[in-house]
Amino acid sequence: MDLHQLRCFITAADELHFGRAAQRLEMMPSALGRNIRLLEDDLGTRLLTRTTRSVALTEDGGAFLKEARDLLARADHLATGFRERVRARAATIRVGAIDSAAAGLLPALLHDLRTHHPEVTVKLVEDKTIRLLPRLLSGRLDLAVVRPPVSADKRIDFMPLFHETAVVALSERHPLASRKRLTIADIAEEPLIVPERRSRPHSHDLTMKLFAEAGLDANVVQIADEKQTIVNLVAAEIGVAIVPRWTQRMAARGVCYVPLKVSGMNRLPLAAAWIRGTRDPMRDQVLAMLQGNLERYRKEA
Repeated sequence: MDLHQLRCFITAADELHFGRAAQRLEMMPSALGRNIRLLEDDLGTRLLTRTTRSVALTEDGGAFLKEARDLLARADHLATGFRERVRARAATIRVGAIDSAAAGLLPALLHDLRTHHPEVTVKLVEDKTIRLLPRLLSGRLDLAVVRPPVSADKRIDFMPLFHETAVVALSERHPLASRKRLTIADIAEEPLIVPERRSRPHSHDLTMKLFAEAGLDANVVQIADEKQTIVNLVAAEIGVAIVPRWTQRMAARGVCYVPLKVSGMNRLPLAAAWIRGTRDPMRDQVLAMLQGNLERYRKEA
């Protein structure tokens, strides 16, 4: 017994005419009759009697009809509810982003997404790469914009986006604050505030690498975890910091940002990440939007 057989029987019982019932179900009368016979064989009893002139319910058919209606109604209700649930989920995309992407890239991307897909709700989670990738793997995120790790989980696909420019954050009262551009040699003697490596390996390693390549030792005086904390420490004249350009958008009185001259390789990478081998139409549209507008997003970030 299956739901299609039940639907055939209920429609035939409603119409008491195989031709009309078959028309309602958009099938041939012979196919309708075959499905009802299969149902009767499965139940071991006749449900309908049929002559050349009439169709009638048997006693067993009448008893079975109410139960069949209830069962089919419950099945239809279940299917409708689940389809609505899937549609609601499809209209929501869960995006994770590191602070750099949330401040620089995401505003432009979400503006375009709202313009072209106003029906889509974006649930945004801002965190560090080391916390976003496990959420992606567990299914709690559909997409993440992160710093790609050196040793990435093979279950994750990455799409490189762009490299962010580094700048030097200094107190406005600092003697170097008026410069239009700085080199590592210019800040060789300056006390440095650097991110904690465990949570921000790319930013930490970039600072240390730049000094190492210049043949200089980094004078690290303070480790801090959050960008806002680093900027506040700079404002308090604890030291200077090498930060992504987007940090200039953070509200911090008494801080200025000077471009840092570095080679093309010494920049902070940004990439989109998702679970390899999965299909998600909404996520794929967002990825296509990212790819198609990448140059504009890079300039706006």
